[in-house]
Amino acid sequence: MNNESTYVAKISVKMAISTRTEEQMLIDSFKNEGVLTTAVDIGGNLISSIPKIIERALVASKRSGIITDCHVHEGAIAGAAREAIAQIASKANGLNVGGKIGIARSGEHVSVCIFMSIGLLHLNDIVIGLGHRSIPILD
Repeated sequence: MNNESTYVAKISVKMAISTRTEEQMLIDSFKNEGVLTTAVDIGGNLISSIPKIIERALVASKRSGIITDCHVHEGAIAGAAREAIAQIASKANGLNVGGKIGIARSGEHVSVCIFMSIGLLHLNDIVIGLGHRSIPILD
């Protein structure tokens, strides 16, 4: 792939929009390509849920081996998650949301995608936010 960061971003989007039944198949498929992935459900009032969203992204990334327990890796995931949240915050400010975080890493590239449905009575809007960071490969 010519642009690894673009490739990793596309994979994080695929993880975020996948169903629970598709998720494990995608994780296994991407792992065979050398890309580590994970996904986690999120929901609630967006503004009050921001710390929980970042925490869920961090926990899922550590559990799946995408990052190690070091502040550089944690900062990369938290920063990418905050970037994704910033892209969707204006549409979802004060409203209830439900969706999924998709995370992918290949080498030094890590991408966090947040895919959400914004509930407003019986009408739902869909938003997507994407953040990318480059992190050193620690041996």
